[in-house]
Amino acid sequence: MSDWLLNYRAMMGRAYPRILGPWREPSWVLFDIFLPLLGIAAFIFYYRSMGAPEVFTGFVVLGGAMTAFWINVLWSMAAQFYWEKETGNLQLYMLAPMSRMAVLAGMAVGGMFFTTVRAVSTFILGFFIFNVQIQVTEPLALIAVFLVTLIAIYGMGMMFASLYMVWGRGAMNFSTLMQEPIYLVSGFYFPVRQLGFWVAATGSIIPITLGLDAMRQLMFAGSNVFPFLTWQLELILMVGLAALFLLLARYSLRYMEHLAKREGRLTLRWQ
Repeated sequence: MSDWLLNYRAMMGRAYPRILGPWREPSWVLFDIFLPLLGIAAFIFYYRSMGAPEVFTGFVVLGGAMTAFWINVLWSMAAQFYWEKETGNLQLYMLAPMSRMAVLAGMAVGGMFFTTVRAVSTFILGFFIFNVQIQVTEPLALIAVFLVTLIAIYGMGMMFASLYMVWGRGAMNFSTLMQEPIYLVSGFYFPVRQLGFWVAATGSIIPITLGLDAMRQLMFAGSNVFPFLTWQLELILMVGLAALFLLLARYSLRYMEHLAKREGRLTLRWQ
């Protein structure tokens, strides 16, 4: 069997439980779709009470839908190898004759599928409940920005998956640290430009910052969306970030395997 076919089967095998698993517990699907609307509603009512432009309602609905991807990257990608080690399954991944990148790619594909269902459902419900007005003039560009954003953030998740193994128990604290503050720095519910150029530029290290800003420009073309950069430039930057994170993921996985083979451990000595 060729390496490509082996890795493809490994990827699809790891994606399978993430695609079908959630549907075996329908209550999870219900909660994942409807509960996020409560947080979205709070922001929308607050903006409307302040007399903010109506386009801010669209910002909140889009940002609320995209939070599903960020949470999935942090808890179902970055921390996954650490959890597998805690449950005793990691040695199976290390001994199996396939690339660890294929395993992570399967996690990404499976998580991306169900999370997209959740995000799209949340956006559609928010669209109808809160009467969001959108104007898409370049649908192909919007699809491209969305897909590149997903590739970039899941590439970051792949990189963190191996780094979490090296960091050991500190990984869980880092996931918690990276969750709520990123909502602010990345401008999930407001234009990131309002934080100032340098704060926005620093936040752009997280690809979803640029992705949200670009998607707003393409989805609300007839309104002032207070853009940080042009969507064309943001798309180029995200392509670069996606390539960078995937490359770093490859090297960090090799380092993790090097520790395992040479020294029989997967964490730093101070763990």
